[in-house]
Amino acid sequence: MTQNEKLIKNLENMPIDLDYKAAPEPSYYSGKKYGYSARKVVEDFQPDSYNIGTAISYLLRAGKKEGNPAEQDIQKAINHLHFELDRLSK
Repeated sequence: MTQNEKLIKNLENMPIDLDYKAAPEPSYYSGKKYGYSARKVVEDFQPDSYNIGTAISYLLRAGKKEGNPAEQDIQKAINHLHFELDRLSK
């Protein structure tokens, strides 16, 4: 059996968890006071713009995710806003 065949065999035997709703949303995506989910806020305000929605999510979690300083999340948000400006200017 070749290496690729072994890999395919292993992949075929791996259990697949199709119940994505069972996984809890990370706490850094929820507000502390009201518990609003960043995803639900974005869905409500920006359902048609991936870049703006992603920027909002990064800003809402800025400084809350372990190992990600606030500056890093803010820069990611700025990058997505630039992506959106590029998309709009085409």
